[in-house]
Amino acid sequence: MLTAHTIKILQSLDKKKFRQKYNLFLVEGNKIICELSESNFKVKEIFSTDPQKLDRTDVPVTQITENELKKISFLKTPKDSVAVCYLPDEEKTEDRDVQLVLDGIQDPGNLGTIIRLADWFGIEQIICSEDTVDVYNPKVIQATMGSFTRVNIMYTDLVEYLSKTENINIGTDMEGENIYTFEKPEKLNLILGNEGNGMRPETEKLLKKCITIPRFGKSQSTESLNVSMAAGIILGQLFSK
Repeated sequence: MLTAHTIKILQSLDKKKFRQKYNLFLVEGNKIICELSESNFKVKEIFSTDPQKLDRTDVPVTQITENELKKISFLKTPKDSVAVCYLPDEEKTEDRDVQLVLDGIQDPGNLGTIIRLADWFGIEQIICSEDTVDVYNPKVIQATMGSFTRVNIMYTDLVEYLSKTENINIGTDMEGENIYTFEKPEKLNLILGNEGNGMRPETEKLLKKCITIPRFGKSQSTESLNVSMAAGIILGQLFSK
């Protein structure tokens, strides 16, 4: 049985300040929870309506009711189990040959999808501006479908970082080079900007190359693509060469 105090703490973990206060975040659903055992993430405890399905003996697993699950879940349709995990220490690692750089991405679903795309294409690191949505937001974690366990996410001052990186900084622009004829550099940072405003002017100044996804529709009236859709198209083309 969950105490009122425990429920209150778990419910507060939808906000970044409380995730940082308690040094905890939540992972929901048996499928994603099972992937945690293959990662460096440490699980504090698991609450489940059916503990036998998890087959975890290395961490405490508490059986709870469907009603209790609804109280601690952030999903409209709660999934079987909730794992309480410790926030990891941020890894300061060297540049990888191909990286994504996110400048002010705000939508949790977009960040989660971009992390899944990175995982799919074997991109091991994403560099985020300090105002990009927190990767441990429950909606981001859910949208990654477990990919957050395989992609290193770093938050930093982008202007400082992009000024020093040895990778080629590439961004999107309507007047940029056609992605289908663009020659991919060996080492690159693909920079994706905010959903509504694009990348900041100070970030844009640090671009070495610009690319665009040409429109093939007759009307040519679509203004732009969703940032995660654009990322998928660009990565698919870059990795096909």
